[in-house]
Amino acid sequence: MTALFEHSPWVEERADARPSSGDRHADLLAVMHEASVGEQLALIRAHPELAGKAAIDRTLTEASAAEQASAGLDRLTPGEYERFHALNAAYRARFGFPFIICVRLTDKAGILAAMERRLGNERDAEVATALEQIGEIVRLRLEDAA
Repeated sequence: MTALFEHSPWVEERADARPSSGDRHADLLAVMHEASVGEQLALIRAHPELAGKAAIDRTLTEASAAEQASAGLDRLTPGEYERFHALNAAYRARFGFPFIICVRLTDKAGILAAMERRLGNERDAEVATALEQIGEIVRLRLEDAA
């Protein structure tokens, strides 16, 4: 089975160790939101940059590779690649973690627009948005596993 959270099995492990509400997604998100700020940041940082080094090196998880491909991020023009690279670098410099978006719910243009728009956010807002987006990624991965 595909890991639901990128390189962060602790979320599923903690959810499995407590009584189930009957809603797996809600149980997982409760664990994620109850985690310490440090754990939440580690979870966010466990995600790869979009069209970044892991994609080029082909070291993405199977799920991330498929998700990035679904948005066309495996077929960027040189200009698009440069734009993603510049925005990824600016975002990481500003916030200290990679840009997170549920790529299956958008496309290249939507991702780039969101990156530009979200660069203007405050850090706390971006942490909250990243966690929200991780929740969407997990929801879709759960649906795929069903």
